Amino acid sequence: MTDSMATTSTARRPPGHEEFLTLVRKYRAPQADLFDPANRIFITRAPGRLDLMGGNDDYTGGMVFEATIREGTWAAVQPRSDAKIVLVNPQMAEQGWHDRVEFSLAELAEEAHVRALANRDPQVRWTAYVLGLFHWLVRFRPRHARHGATVLIWSDVPLNKGVSSSAAVEVAVMKAAAAAYGCELAGIELAEACQWVENVIAESACGIMDQIAVTLGDEGHVLPLVCQPCLPRPLVRLPRGLVCWGIDSGVRHQVSGVEYEAARAAAFMGYKMICRREQVAITFDSASGIPRYTDPRWNGYLANLAPPEFRALEHELPESISGAEFTASWGEHVDPFTPVRAEVDYQVRANTRYAVEENFRVCTFVELAHGMGAGYTNDGARRMGELMYQSHAAYSECGLGCRQTDLLVELARREGLAHGIFGAKITGGGGGGTVAILARDDADAAFDRILAGYREATKIEPYVFHGSSMGADRFGVLVEP
Repeated sequence: MTDSMATTSTARRPPGHEEFLTLVRKYRAPQADLFDPANRIFITRAPGRLDLMGGNDDYTGGMVFEATIREGTWAAVQPRSDAKIVLVNPQMAEQGWHDRVEFSLAELAEEAHVRALANRDPQVRWTAYVLGLFHWLVRFRPRHARHGATVLIWSDVPLNKGVSSSAAVEVAVMKAAAAAYGCELAGIELAEACQWVENVIAESACGIMDQIAVTLGDEGHVLPLVCQPCLPRPLVRLPRGLVCWGIDSGVRHQVSGVEYEAARAAAFMGYKMICRREQVAITFDSASGIPRYTDPRWNGYLANLAPPEFRALEHELPESISGAEFTASWGEHVDPFTPVRAEVDYQVRANTRYAVEENFRVCTFVELAHGMGAGYTNDGARRMGELMYQSHAAYSECGLGCRQTDLLVELARREGLAHGIFGAKITGGGGGGTVAILARDDADAAFDRILAGYREATKIEPYVFHGSSMGADRFGVLVEP
């Protein structure tokens, strides 16, 4: 293992670097009874991400445009001589949860048993992601994962804000654990492993955009990604003179929430209806690492329908259908990660339209950013902002809106071009969370008025995301001798 201290030296050290090293050394002291002072510790970091465009079209194969944030999750992993997995996260005590949990490696061999372990007590539910990572290593890297490990986690990525706190934990811990076991993971392989854990063990129906963004992202850049299943494009800088801010609405966002689940399921309902209408056969893709269904025309991705092609078929889709009616009329649901609930009404037409048209919006947004690389133009930035407002409106049509995020977007719209605010939209899975704002880099006064207006209307003190940091691969693995 190469000591990658140089990767994170001087100006490239991300926020929290020295603080986490101090914490590691504190837990390495003999009285802490955690790390062995004589053995090496492998340290990694993954940031959260801000979904500038796209976000809810990753599971339908669309393009997304993802920035990292300054906040990140740190992980330190040390191999053990026994078969224990010891997890320590001192911040969990603040939530009223257990901050130190121990398991045996043998307990992590079976998929169903790992899920049961994480769910046996609400105070250890936070371990689901981490236990899933070690289960993945035991299952898919058995020659390496033959002994226990001690894991220390610390994060300043806020929970349930729609900035991917879960992916930051997954990627940071997995990268450090793989390095400690001598089977390094990076890039797409790392992101896909972490997505598998979130889908299969944590039972959260996420696409891959979060994991790949926090893996491949970099400070000052945005990552375009075609989610078919994971085709990253070269990093892009926003046009000079533009910045992106994030404002947390204070409304907790959860990818496992019923709104997100229903929106995703509705899109796959629409996909099945279109395939049947066009007599396109759907088959289960048994070769895929992440279970999914496919077809010979669109390869299983709604994003591969061109907008005119979809518009010709749109009238065939119901605006709404109950889960019971769908099951009776259409049979098998072709998404392995969302159930069809008999009592839920699914907005099929709006969610299918979103999958097709959001992909077009994101592709256009990315091309505009490319085209203005040397410096923004008012006309180009205005069009980028219009695409963001369209995207936000489409979220509401999908049932993913939220009064507080709508208010933030409206406050941004009121400031408008005259004050340097070009666009705004809800991010991630919707239903709360964070709003991204595209603005001129001297629009601080307008931004402050947006914050003040929101604070006055809601009595909520909003958290602001500003700035970015390197992704997990660019940070590398720091070895503490």
